[in-house]
Amino acid sequence: MVDFLNTVDFGDNLWVLIIVLAIVTYMTRIGGDLVLSRFKSIHPRVDAALEAVPAAVITAIVIPPALTNGPSAFIAMMVTMLACYKTSPIISMVIGMGTLAALRYFGL
Repeated sequence: MVDFLNTVDFGDNLWVLIIVLAIVTYMTRIGGDLVLSRFKSIHPRVDAALEAVPAAVITAIVIPPALTNGPSAFIAMMVTMLACYKTSPIISMVIGMGTLAALRYFGL
């Protein structure tokens, strides 16, 4: 396995990079609250769109690797999806990761 931090040379700028990324992350999170706080009420369509963002982001992150990394990743995704109906999200992720690890251990 390739160690990412050893292959990319950040030099002395690693801490600067971490701090800048933390500030940018904080600003994007607080920016939405500041913009939405200026309105007395939010239109129902805007509220529905904002409610759909987490599911869309997770889908965009999970689906491509699950479809391109072989059958074990796809099976683990399906098991995790089924586990979401009966357990909490954290337990579902643990079940999915365990499934993926077991399938890869046994060569699938």
